[in-house]
Amino acid sequence: MASTVLAGALLFLLFIALGTWQVQRRAWKLDLIQQVETRVHAPPVAAPGRADWPNVTAARDAYRHVTVRGTFDHGRETLVQAATVMGAGHWVLTPLRTADGTTVLVNRGYVPPEKRDRATRQADDPQGEVDVAGLLRITEPGGGFLRKNDPAGDRWFSRDVAGIAAARGITEAAPYFIDQDAPPGARSADRWPVGGLTVVSFPNSHLVYAITWYGLALMVAAGTVFFVRTARRRTMR
Repeated sequence: MASTVLAGALLFLLFIALGTWQVQRRAWKLDLIQQVETRVHAPPVAAPGRADWPNVTAARDAYRHVTVRGTFDHGRETLVQAATVMGAGHWVLTPLRTADGTTVLVNRGYVPPEKRDRATRQADDPQGEVDVAGLLRITEPGGGFLRKNDPAGDRWFSRDVAGIAAARGITEAAPYFIDQDAPPGARSADRWPVGGLTVVSFPNSHLVYAITWYGLALMVAAGTVFFVRTARRRTMR
């Protein structure tokens, strides 16, 4: 009986610890969501320059609303597979050359498969110096789920800044990319790509997990008490 009680006590403590950990994770996640919401809706600030690149982190900078000025190099755009509210297609990542000689990859937005060829939308490409506002995003190295980027075949499943820069011969590239905002006003039905489709969403099921672990702890406690009482009754007979 002692070994059963000890096992029950250990399981109880384990489940309580796991439940408490999920409560702490929930608090952390809620704080993260609040921080990101504040960044997304804040007025844009200058994107981190070359001197600040080593200090860019997801915890501090992801989804920060930023602005940068430069000239698009449309000839070096890269298409990255995308799944959006408008359907499957591609993100159009275009290098933006800034005045100090550095380059920032800008996700100008979504295009459907029939607009994959730049010739079908070339008239919409902005020319000359432009101001770009959008959300700072952290690089996505490697590829997508179960699919690796293939630079040699020019097939991209994630927005891998370093990989794309290397494939396009871009030097002095910022270690992040920018999801460009949608232009103000109504969008013309024949203008591509479509910006402003960034989905800012963080799964937060920690409360459910916490309740589950605490529930298991109570079940173990109740089962152990029942076992002890039943064993004592049998001993007293």
